[in-house]
Amino acid sequence: MELSIQSLSKSYKNQKVLDDVTLNLNPGVYSFLGANGSGKTTLMRIIATVLKPTSGSIYLDGKDILSLGEKYRDVLGYVPQQVGYYPHMKVHAFLEYVGTLKGLNKEKCKEKAEYWLKQVNLYDQRNKKIRKLSGGMKQRVGIAQAMLNDPKILILDEPTAGLDPKERIRFRSIVANLSINRIVLYTTHIASDLEGLTDYVCILKQGKIEQLNRPEEILKTLSGIVWDVLVEPSELEHIESEYKVGAIEKTGGKVRVRLYHEVKPFPNAESKTPTLEDIYLYYFGEA
Repeated sequence: MELSIQSLSKSYKNQKVLDDVTLNLNPGVYSFLGANGSGKTTLMRIIATVLKPTSGSIYLDGKDILSLGEKYRDVLGYVPQQVGYYPHMKVHAFLEYVGTLKGLNKEKCKEKAEYWLKQVNLYDQRNKKIRKLSGGMKQRVGIAQAMLNDPKILILDEPTAGLDPKERIRFRSIVANLSINRIVLYTTHIASDLEGLTDYVCILKQGKIEQLNRPEEILKTLSGIVWDVLVEPSELEHIESEYKVGAIEKTGGKVRVRLYHEVKPFPNAESKTPTLEDIYLYYFGEA
């Protein structure tokens, strides 16, 4: 199975949100990393056929997804940033309702709803009204509704936004279990969400693809440019104006600064091994 995105662009009036995006995607987890406004959600909405591109096309195994119509949507699962829940419906009733919209018969709806509620650890909450669920539980309901039709392509748009660290870890575990033999597209601006989950990182900046590679290969590109330096608080303003700065931490009356520079910036600077967090800070931090 291959999802091929060819020369995709999207503009609103005079603003280009996506600029000539070309990607070839096979089964695996692809994490789209970018700042707010980088075009991640727009790209996901176009892949989900919720939005039409200004130009370019998307093909599934050589066939245009728009011409495939329902056949394409039958293999698609989509969890948008804001899932359209019915807050007064019970969880199992909501899933069975979504199942009917996906073309499943009544018996299959019930069977699939029960199965996926167990998979996302919500079976004991099946009789609760959705409005009484926590944010993390609602996100898991979102995963369950997306999986009812056993999709081959699963789109998760900022799925961990607003979740606490424990819920984010649980969510990543669920996604990892779902990723076998599927194309999973996962957007985030939280680099730690990618740890142990993603097969490929796609860096999207101002509507363009900056990088698409395995995370370890992208980390290699930052080798030798990540530094920690301990400075006086009075030096911080100057450092922030001259260097690309990541994390800042107070320690013993001084300030420990993590910064990115091609050569050693200070005699006391220590070279550090790049992390996934550094990928985000390097590409999207301010110079």
